[in-house]
Amino acid sequence: MNSRVQTVDEGRPDHQTVPASSLPSTLLVAQSRPRTRWNLLLAPTVGIILLLIWEGVAQSGWYASFIVPSPVRVANRWWALAADGSLLRHTAVTLREVLTGMMVGVLAAFWLGYAIAKSRTAAYALTPYLVALQAVPIVAIAPLLIIWFGAGIASKVIICALIVFFPMLVNTVIGIRGIPPELRDLMRSLEANPFQTFWHLELPAAMPVVIGGLKVSATLSVIGAVVGEFVSASAGLGYLVNFGRGTYDTPLVIAAVFTLTALAMTLYGLAAWLEHILLDWHKAIQN
Repeated sequence: MNSRVQTVDEGRPDHQTVPASSLPSTLLVAQSRPRTRWNLLLAPTVGIILLLIWEGVAQSGWYASFIVPSPVRVANRWWALAADGSLLRHTAVTLREVLTGMMVGVLAAFWLGYAIAKSRTAAYALTPYLVALQAVPIVAIAPLLIIWFGAGIASKVIICALIVFFPMLVNTVIGIRGIPPELRDLMRSLEANPFQTFWHLELPAAMPVVIGGLKVSATLSVIGAVVGEFVSASAGLGYLVNFGRGTYDTPLVIAAVFTLTALAMTLYGLAAWLEHILLDWHKAIQN
């Protein structure tokens, strides 16, 4: 197939076309090759600039040092927490809540979303209540969940599950309903049973959209754990933030927030890695 570059005058009697093969090879390479080095340096450069701005504000004297501590003070506070083991202990508590809540919420949302996508009756019966549940701010019902389920891990897990539930549910419904009808007809012509249809068609075909919901859930689950720890907790990174706020220990608050950010980014990275693995399977199934 001869590829060519079309001019803006295409369609006029005197229009001209230029074969793509006649373009300079360096131009074609420049158009197709991303600026990898610049992309790799961009994020660290922005981070360094933000740190310098932060340090400048801290050293300017505009704010008291306990309100805007310097990055060095925050780093020292974080290192002190890590050295005495308290940071690891509180991180482990939050991570346990996050992983358990995300697992419960994702599994419940996937299977309920699958039922809604497959059954109009389930969709009409459940959708209004699910939308109403999503409309209620999780912060508003968190105290009620603490009263019902206690201040232990159970209430935090439920809060995490609720906050990740709706995005995963929506993505599952979209993924299952987006399967082309002709593929379903093909499975019926092959006399596939429901499990075979699910395993060989529905799950691989919906996988890209479902994994997108999982990536969103990975970060939202951290928010759910923090909300629960804000309301009632004696351990966890959210507890550290709340404790530091009450004692005006701003370096502690910022150190805990940075740890929460790192935790959320790690979970997102794991979800992205899982996406890479499962999408390879998805492509293999398609082929």
